[in-house]
Amino acid sequence: MKVALLSGIFAFAFGSVVRSQTGVEPVKVTDMVRISRPDNVVITADGTKAAFTLNTIEENVESKGDYKYVTQIYVVNTDGVSKPRKLTTAKEGAAQPAWSPDGRTLAFVRAAGGKAQIFLLSLDGGEPRQLTKHAYGASSPAWSADGRQIVFAGSISSRDILKDSVVNVPGTVAPWSSERPQINNQANVVDVKTVADPDGNTQQIRAYLAGNEKDKKAVLMNRLDFLSETDIRSDFSYSNIFVVDVNDSASTPKAITKGYNQYGNAEFIGETKQVIFNGTIDTTVMPDRALAGGIYTANADGSGRKLLLGKDSISLGGFKISPSGKWIVYQTSKPYYVGVPDLYLIPVGGAAKDAVLIPFDRTKSGFTWTKDEKFLYFTSQSNGGTTLNRIDLKTKKIEVLSSVDDGIASFDIAADKIIYAMNNIKSPGEIYLATKDFKNRKQISSFNDWVKTKKLSIPVKKTFVNEKGLTVEYWVMKPTDYVEGKKYPVVLNIHGGPSAMWGPGEASMWHEFQYFCSKGYGVVYSNPRGSGGYGQEFLRGNVGDWGKGPSGDVLTSLDKAVAENWIDTSKMVITGGSYAGYLTAWIISHDNRFKAACSQRGVYDFATFFGEGNAWRLIPSYFGGYPFEPATRKLLESESPLTYVADIKTPYIIFHGSNDRRTGFVQSEMMVRSLKVLGREVEYVRHPDASHEITRAGDNRQRIDQMLRTFEFFERYIKH
Repeated sequence: MKVALLSGIFAFAFGSVVRSQTGVEPVKVTDMVRISRPDNVVITADGTKAAFTLNTIEENVESKGDYKYVTQIYVVNTDGVSKPRKLTTAKEGAAQPAWSPDGRTLAFVRAAGGKAQIFLLSLDGGEPRQLTKHAYGASSPAWSADGRQIVFAGSISSRDILKDSVVNVPGTVAPWSSERPQINNQANVVDVKTVADPDGNTQQIRAYLAGNEKDKKAVLMNRLDFLSETDIRSDFSYSNIFVVDVNDSASTPKAITKGYNQYGNAEFIGETKQVIFNGTIDTTVMPDRALAGGIYTANADGSGRKLLLGKDSISLGGFKISPSGKWIVYQTSKPYYVGVPDLYLIPVGGAAKDAVLIPFDRTKSGFTWTKDEKFLYFTSQSNGGTTLNRIDLKTKKIEVLSSVDDGIASFDIAADKIIYAMNNIKSPGEIYLATKDFKNRKQISSFNDWVKTKKLSIPVKKTFVNEKGLTVEYWVMKPTDYVEGKKYPVVLNIHGGPSAMWGPGEASMWHEFQYFCSKGYGVVYSNPRGSGGYGQEFLRGNVGDWGKGPSGDVLTSLDKAVAENWIDTSKMVITGGSYAGYLTAWIISHDNRFKAACSQRGVYDFATFFGEGNAWRLIPSYFGGYPFEPATRKLLESESPLTYVADIKTPYIIFHGSNDRRTGFVQSEMMVRSLKVLGREVEYVRHPDASHEITRAGDNRQRIDQMLRTFEFFERYIKH
């Protein structure tokens, strides 16, 4: 398997060096809002048409100077000649396209009445018809083989499910403990008939307190995961599966699952009236503790629900059933274990012992069967890109079809055609067409043609072997107007995760890299140990070691770039976000070579992160324990940049979003306060309402602001 994978990588290795961009205009910071991103590609069963979403950024006419994201659905004939045309135009946008089996109707999801709902659009003409007006919303639509029904997921809150009669018996509480001290089995739930009275009996007092919670005068938290991405939270949201008749506008969706559970990823099994879906295994414990997942089946009328595959210690997910309904592929992983999920193939109705392991040492997603069930296609993060791959189901051999210099964002296959969305250095995203063996590739969209006018810097891949024997890949980008013989400032840019991966096929950094190169900086970036895209040994290379080892890889990449003799070593700066915000802080507390540094939304003190970050499970996963355990606490202190804050002498700008609950923002305040007390050069920027996703999907004015503030701060010390 390793030989086949490497041959696929090296087959495309030479293109990244020779490609060039002939435009003359520099990439500007405002080009950020010109980028269009195609995604969610789906093709009709006969292969003649495809639909996909296009995410664009537009001026917000209701707020001067601001922008908004807009997602609409496009359709294109797959004849190789036709160009995509916009299919939806409503201001609410459209997402999650799904073709009917005959290819004449497209289901999609759009906000209506404050909730996501399913709409149907006939390609014969006319306006979209709202199929669902579901109290729980409707998402992830999938058609039955006869085109008469759609299965979907709906969500309901803890407060609403108590009164609900569709997915619950009214008044029936969850079977698991509320974990509220001295109040078990959800007995804290107040009878809806109880009259609230602060001066009444215990039940009336509880009713009064519940009213305060409802009116947001108090937030009661008994959850283990009491933080969302942007705020504290106390309520649960439960996801159940429903089926709705397509041709009956008065049809009421039928609940396939019920209760206080999490179900999703539902689809019909072949031509049967059965549905297959994911769900939690142990429904007797609080959902925050139920980390194992399984695969279930049920009849479309809601009867016969049973667990098909799963056990408490393993999470099963990422499954895909074959068109005939005879086979399932699925992945398994272990909670609190850093690793690459294993891929299995099993006949429907088979036991765990019948599962066949298909080795492939990369993270896998997007499984898509061919109609004849001879091949299974999927994408994988690999060596700086996202490749398209296929498994020969007879031989179990895997073929890497696309280049690691490209990023396959989404794809679908039918009638010997593959249609896919792809990004690379030449473009942040377009739609392409190819044959089933990924030949005769052709670009059929032009959403980002404006890039052709831009002068781009082309990254050049390099490698070295670190002290653990791991091969580390890094990329060097020279300034756009590079002149041989001159020396230039350089930005050492680090990725987050820590299991993320960068490269020419990774879309999120395309603009930032090109912007700094257009401003006269070189850029060096790498995938240090712990990155995704290089297999399990590499992924686990930073377990118990977030600082010294990875920083060694990152700095070695810079040292080797410096050895090329075009970098001005007196004008080097460093930046990174999330885990890379951490690693930037670690590096400048142990190394003084940089003129300035920037950390964004970082982790700086692990003990604090354990309490204020919703990604707290990284602590036991990477360090094997918790801050209240003496041995683990000692390790966490030694790995926390805040421990070494007195050694930071580098001028430093720190960013954090005020609503970032993934890492939490208190640690950034601790870092800034400490540096201020020490009298060091530090600047702190908070972006109001911004979450951890600010640089990828946040407010675009704030995205521009952060990039410009970083550049301006560096310029104070570079002066080039």
